[in-house]
Amino acid sequence: MLQIKRSKEEEKLAAACRKGDRKAQRSLYDKYAPLFMAVCKRYVKDDAGAEDVLVSGFTKIFAKIDQFKEEGSFEGWMRRIMVNESLSYIRKHKSLYMQVELDTVERSPNFESLANDLEVEDLMKMIHRLPVGYRTVFNMYAIEGFSHREIAEKLEISENTSKSQLSRARKHLQQLLLEAEEMMDKALNRNEG
Repeated sequence: MLQIKRSKEEEKLAAACRKGDRKAQRSLYDKYAPLFMAVCKRYVKDDAGAEDVLVSGFTKIFAKIDQFKEEGSFEGWMRRIMVNESLSYIRKHKSLYMQVELDTVERSPNFESLANDLEVEDLMKMIHRLPVGYRTVFNMYAIEGFSHREIAEKLEISENTSKSQLSRARKHLQQLLLEAEEMMDKALNRNEG
């Protein structure tokens, strides 16, 4: 059986949080809030909404910490709570399936040139520009590693809808990458001319 090593610091922090130690809860929050804020922002576009999700996620972590059975990663367990809170927020506050029909992308982006010029932050901004449904399924599948069956269960949709949303998200991202490539080409041509 695969054993995941946890740091002694993480174990002590979790144990203190189980006892309701406010100082330990604050330490846990301070340690993981930046990481989990990034997770929340991948799903929830506006900063205030992502912050609400972060706070409610930590509230749930502290309330349910006794449910963590020391199997697997504590960080992974907390991340799942943050993802689930983000999904709950989306269901409560937005229409999950804002469909955007795309024309077929006529050419593929030049990934080699984009790899040299495109930063991770730029790609994350592109993902953030996706419609809510596309972004949610893309994040769950490509970043969090959920299967289409798991996505379907969590979002209460069919597996085919999950696959369709992912396919459309990829086409939309491909279109955004083409636009980025064209902007880089124009900037390069201006600098050369």
